Amino acid sequence: MNDTLGRKLVAELLGTGLLVTVVVGSGIAAQRLSPDDVGLQLLENSTATFLGLTVLILLFGPVSGAHFNPVVSAADWLLGRRAGTGLTGPEVLAYTVVQVGGAVAGAVLANLMFQVPVTELAATDRTGVHLLVGEVVATAGLVSLIFALARTGRGSVAAPAVGAYIGAAYWFTSSTSFANPAVTVGRVFSDSFAGIAPGSVPGFVVAQLIGAGVGVAVVGYLYPGLAGVADDVVVPHDRSEAEPRSSQ
Repeated sequence: MNDTLGRKLVAELLGTGLLVTVVVGSGIAAQRLSPDDVGLQLLENSTATFLGLTVLILLFGPVSGAHFNPVVSAADWLLGRRAGTGLTGPEVLAYTVVQVGGAVAGAVLANLMFQVPVTELAATDRTGVHLLVGEVVATAGLVSLIFALARTGRGSVAAPAVGAYIGAAYWFTSSTSFANPAVTVGRVFSDSFAGIAPGSVPGFVVAQLIGAGVGVAVVGYLYPGLAGVADDVVVPHDRSEAEPRSSQ
């Protein structure tokens, strides 16, 4: 493994892990602070996620692109492969492994901070066609937004834009917008407000993959020439951005 890829993987590991810590930790805190008001719990959880995701993209984006999401990494490979841009197949696999591992570790970290048993899996069933439709919509919108920003040279606003989209999608989708297979798996490992029962995961992941396909099709049609900017997803990143600049 070369040094540049190693830094990217560490950034994806930490970024995805901290994202799940934000989601799960704020969910636990919201449930405890507002035990009798589910709407307020969702507001607190979505606000923390919006702000936390924005900060994490700013922190890790210049190193790895701040994908934090296997479907974003896969879409990056799919759209960029003909032009020789974006991630390679082996890099997508490596990104996915560290994203899932980071997500699980992030949930465990949140459990430890809030004294939630780390050996108990989530018991919250999230089943039903309406929830799966919500995941398709949430993921399609996320993928479309990310690649549209890259194609139009607006990567500088990706952090707040993506954070705002996820914060809004908590409310306008029936599933509260997981939109991320790694985060979905991670949230299994916390029996809390933000958890998802293991049996609900396969349906969510399939819906997310379908949504990613829809998003790729939509943005590919609306923005021709998208392949050339796969390296700029979620934000432009390369080795020079992660290293100290010369003072000369």
